[in-house]
Amino acid sequence: MPKTAHDKTQLVLENYIGGKFVPCSRHIDSYAPSTGEVYCMVPDSEGAEVEAAVQAAKAAFPVWSSKSPQERSKVLNKIADLIDAHLEELAQAESKDQGKTISQAETLEIPRSSYNFRFFASSILHHVTECSDMDHMGCLHYTLRTPVGVAGLISPWNLPLYLLTWKIAPAIAMGNTVVAKPSEMTSVSAWMMCKLLDEAGVPPGVVNIVFGTGPKAGQALVSHPDVPLISFTGSTMTAQHITKCSAPYCKKLSLELGGKNPAIIFDDANLEECIPTTVRSSFSNQGEICLCTSRIFVQKGVYSEFLQRFVEAAQKWKVGVPSDPTAQIGALISKEHLEKVQGYVKLAKADGGKVLCGYGVDSIQVPDKNKNGYFMLPTVITEVTDSSRCMQEEIFGPVTCILPFDSEEEVIQRANNVKYGLAATVWSSNVGRVHRVAKKLQAGLIWTNCWLIRDLNLPFGGMKCSGVGREGAKDSFEFFTEVKTITIKH
Repeated sequence: MPKTAHDKTQLVLENYIGGKFVPCSRHIDSYAPSTGEVYCMVPDSEGAEVEAAVQAAKAAFPVWSSKSPQERSKVLNKIADLIDAHLEELAQAESKDQGKTISQAETLEIPRSSYNFRFFASSILHHVTECSDMDHMGCLHYTLRTPVGVAGLISPWNLPLYLLTWKIAPAIAMGNTVVAKPSEMTSVSAWMMCKLLDEAGVPPGVVNIVFGTGPKAGQALVSHPDVPLISFTGSTMTAQHITKCSAPYCKKLSLELGGKNPAIIFDDANLEECIPTTVRSSFSNQGEICLCTSRIFVQKGVYSEFLQRFVEAAQKWKVGVPSDPTAQIGALISKEHLEKVQGYVKLAKADGGKVLCGYGVDSIQVPDKNKNGYFMLPTVITEVTDSSRCMQEEIFGPVTCILPFDSEEEVIQRANNVKYGLAATVWSSNVGRVHRVAKKLQAGLIWTNCWLIRDLNLPFGGMKCSGVGREGAKDSFEFFTEVKTITIKH
């Protein structure tokens, strides 16, 4: 692992360009969410650093793209092995950097990061292309897929290594080279991974990581004429800006954006499974997952019972320091984000909403050294209207709203009545109803009687303002390659 460049208490990160760590003269303070203190300095990269990374990626592209899928597969599997070998230290870094509990990083996010490489290492060995034989014309047609070139990858702060590897793995598996920009708020695990890339035998320039802000490093990357492809996960507003900047170059875009995900609980739902799962879907990772449930519609026959039991279950979720193995919720990413999330609760109260538990009702117990951390309790709100901002806008924190409904037709209309369309969950023991409702919901991912069970072979992504494009085995293969139709007259 790379070592800190200065004292023992503060990391100073460096960009990774052309297979080497490159110092930067400008830095951004990065805060530990659980203490509110600066613990890391991240490069404040600009156009010059991005230009150097793009040139390194361009230089590496001919050799890397000419390697066979089998050769690239071996390298990806080696990266996965090394991530597994450094699981504990990566999890600790991820927890300190992002505020999440160490247990979540250890059991879910770092293992998934290595699995992303293993999955695409296997996937590229099994892709097939199309063929058509036109005997009457004496022609044979077939398709060929080739890597696009330099891929620009921009990943968010909520699941830092998990989502960064979900982009890097398919990009390099298909033969592209990469310039990646992680979030400036959670850069440490990406910096640690750079050393592992070198050990795994990734040739210099195949993966370049440039740290910095969106307006500087991100802007330079998305507007660079030699970066024909951008994969972005983040806010809808930023995606709109990326689209405008990319338009003059007709870049390929994959945009995985926000959500305002509904859960629909029918009278015949199995509440023994539904309630703990819906609590988890509402508050996991401090609610800082694009797939989290933030609107819960409950049929009137079970509304009162569901509400009481849900609040009781939410109050049992422990907010604590990330190193506490009994804590289920850590700290939110930043002071500004905490204030934003708390602001939505205040808006709900101003609109006549009722806060049943959480912020403004209960108190948080953390050690004195963590009193300045960005902690917030799971918060449940009722008695707001569908048009309120808490029901329409992505909050991205441990806040969910619960409202009653009467009929199937009514709740479908209300669930779809937002600009987002990423995910939804439906709880019912009626198989026919499950299929009817799932078909009519405007969402790219719909879980029934479960949440967050994923098959990476299948498409991931949203509709409306939740994104453009899909990711997964087939979809990522198509996005990170260009298709050619070749006709042979025989």
